[in-house]
Amino acid sequence: MARNDGIDRTVARNQDLETPADVAKVQEHNEREKDSYSNQDIVPERSALNVHFKAPTDDYVKMFEQMEQDGVISTRGLKPDAVKYGELVFDVNSAYFYNHGGYEFAKQFYADAYKAAVEIVGGEQYILSAVMHADERNRAMSEALGEDVYHYHLHVVYIPVVEKQILWSKRCKDEALRGTVKEVITQVSRSKKWESKPVLDENGNPMLNAKGKKILKSSYSVLQDDFFHFMRNVGYTDVERGERGSTEEHLTVTQFKVQAEQQRLEAVTGQVAQAEQSLEDAKAATEKQKKKLEALQKETKAEKTIALTVQDIEAMGKKNALTGNVSLTQDQCETLKRYAVNGIIANADNKRLKEKLASAEKTASIWKQRYDALNEKYQELKKKAQPYLDAVEIASERVRAFLSAVLARGKETRELKTPARKRGQDMEI
Repeated sequence: MARNDGIDRTVARNQDLETPADVAKVQEHNEREKDSYSNQDIVPERSALNVHFKAPTDDYVKMFEQMEQDGVISTRGLKPDAVKYGELVFDVNSAYFYNHGGYEFAKQFYADAYKAAVEIVGGEQYILSAVMHADERNRAMSEALGEDVYHYHLHVVYIPVVEKQILWSKRCKDEALRGTVKEVITQVSRSKKWESKPVLDENGNPMLNAKGKKILKSSYSVLQDDFFHFMRNVGYTDVERGERGSTEEHLTVTQFKVQAEQQRLEAVTGQVAQAEQSLEDAKAATEKQKKKLEALQKETKAEKTIALTVQDIEAMGKKNALTGNVSLTQDQCETLKRYAVNGIIANADNKRLKEKLASAEKTASIWKQRYDALNEKYQELKKKAQPYLDAVEIASERVRAFLSAVLARGKETRELKTPARKRGQDMEI
């Protein structure tokens, strides 16, 4: 079972192609020979991007027959219904390639994986076709990220072979040859190719079970090990070993989606917090400027009120009808001088206050603009983050409900396990 932890893992699967129909079906799929596919995630426009590390020279069955004729392989001793073809599929979850740049990285990865396949199969001559598919869209991840993401994987169709020693029979005329190796053939054999192997201890000796029999390790488990160690050795140290038969790809896509949304949530939440702080700073600065402005307006108003008393000056003095001169009393003269001096000072102060007022109004306007912009950004980010915050709250409620149910079941279990007499005593107490 896949471990839903978002870790990138290598996956190597082997499947038998038992009948000619199975072989033909795989060939149609791998070589993209069909005009249409039931798999809606195949994008024909991208099929040209599929990469053959070994292209077939003919159809798979004819290639097999030609190899047999050339003596490259032997079917000697095979039963009519024996499995003659196999397919290896090498895979890593789509998120791994997406995070490393996509297509070009996948090409290099599977070029190296093909080298592993050659070692696993036992030689390139036994491989009929090896093709990396780059035209299958990962629907779940594409929908999660809002862009097309493709699932890169490698199909390797091969002939399972083992070396078999043919011995001289007892009927051989030369007694010295009897029981010795007559020839070594490359025999087609699925069962011997994938037979289970003994588990070895630290000294390299087979480990035994309680009954004294060898503990065997599944050949498919060995396949996983071989592929994983090969890819690690050539430099892909950021992947872990996969598990046979797992649904790692599908679970990892879901995990990738969750992780991506969590990262977005963290980023948006951080931006919201930052916007809130900036908004509070802007509010405080705006309020401070507003208070300064109000104080200046009051001060200016007071100065204007004082300035209005200058009108009283016009009523001072008496005009001589003959000479037209105005005569002032001593008190009026002193008052006029005092008002004149105060007027000059007031004008200067009034000009300064007006300039200060204009500057404060400009500053306040700037802060108001910043506040409006930040408030708009904050509302937008808050709206964007709300679904994630709601999801987290719902998840938390479910976790609390789950824990409450577990605790309740635990309490019931403990009560059931308590002896009746003790329960009665507890009740009496």
